[in-house]
Amino acid sequence: MTSFLSPGLASFEIPDVPDRARMRRDTGARLRASMAAQGIDMLVLLNNSNVAYATGANWPLGDAGLAHVERPVAVVVAGDPWPHLFLPFREGTAGESALPADHVHGPVYLEFDEGVKLFARQLAELRPTGATIAVDECTGAMLRAQSELFPAGPPVDASTVVGPAKLIKTPDEISCIRTACRITEQAIVDVQAAAVPGRRQIDLSAQFIRRAFELGAGATMLDAIWQVMPETKAAGVWTTHGDLALPLLTTERELAAGDVLWTDVSITYGGYCSDFGRTWLVGDTPNARQRSQFRRWRDILTAVLDVTKAGATAADLARAAIAANDGNKPWLPHFYLGHGIGVSAAEMPMIGTDLGADYDENFVFEPGMVLVLEPVVWEDGTGGYRSEEIIVITEDGWTALTDYPYAPYEN
Repeated sequence: MTSFLSPGLASFEIPDVPDRARMRRDTGARLRASMAAQGIDMLVLLNNSNVAYATGANWPLGDAGLAHVERPVAVVVAGDPWPHLFLPFREGTAGESALPADHVHGPVYLEFDEGVKLFARQLAELRPTGATIAVDECTGAMLRAQSELFPAGPPVDASTVVGPAKLIKTPDEISCIRTACRITEQAIVDVQAAAVPGRRQIDLSAQFIRRAFELGAGATMLDAIWQVMPETKAAGVWTTHGDLALPLLTTERELAAGDVLWTDVSITYGGYCSDFGRTWLVGDTPNARQRSQFRRWRDILTAVLDVTKAGATAADLARAAIAANDGNKPWLPHFYLGHGIGVSAAEMPMIGTDLGADYDENFVFEPGMVLVLEPVVWEDGTGGYRSEEIIVITEDGWTALTDYPYAPYEN
């Protein structure tokens, strides 16, 4: 049995194969429009996901967000249809070939004073006179050389520019996300079959990563999670908020019959992420209480999807989830009911976080936004139930990008 989600409750044209050139033109236009709206003349981007969004370049990563010392850097200048990309290496990097040769540069080492001095000279050649510059992060060496890098004054926070641009995905971006999800789900089939008593958590990680890359993954976005859940909150790891801990690092722990696993993995395809989460039961079948939890999770998700469409607010979705869970929030206090996804595995918008009720009330969904919904149902003595589904918001509803079964809970 596959996911109970319909593959398409509302029409949304998603190409089977993304047109990378068109995608770069469309995302570049969104980024420059956001710059214009914020009065920004130049963007300097160091964060890996922001560089991928701005340039289309992607590369194998040890960390999904950061690459210290040898990091790619992007510079976007208002009025220039092409971003500038500063690359420390070529091997394993994709996307830079789509840029004009004079927009692809050698490495800049922004952790070091010498590297920043070189970058300041290069930036001066690109920078419009009196430019207002936005930066997503600064190294210590950059902070020491602010007057050289940013002579017109301190830089603006680039998140106010990049965040709004990322919110609505182009059809080609959605195609990349869907392909990443399909690769993930294909790889997970073999991993779930291997999740048997005696198998180590790290063995599952190794099997998943190998199969995902065989199927076309470009990078892993997080250390794969195969977390054994406690039977009760009191038996779990201590947390500052008194609730469940998630995620916990994967170890050499051997799985045992009856273990309840909360899974969470993410890979990229073309620089865009998947996000997969299911609850598995090792070497056993769910009891009546555990099946009841799954049914409640499904009812919560259904209630959320019933109100999901363009024009709905994040608060509408949160209220539907809470109402379907007898007035209680069906998500972990340090996480969310849902989040966006794109070049990062979790990006804006967030639903039900400490951003507050006003944020949720005022965030209105638009067609083309992509959302990961991940309700959690907990009852002591069961290990709980958590799964994730990815949808695209459409004018009159949503369409699903994920389609993986809920075994063994649905059988």
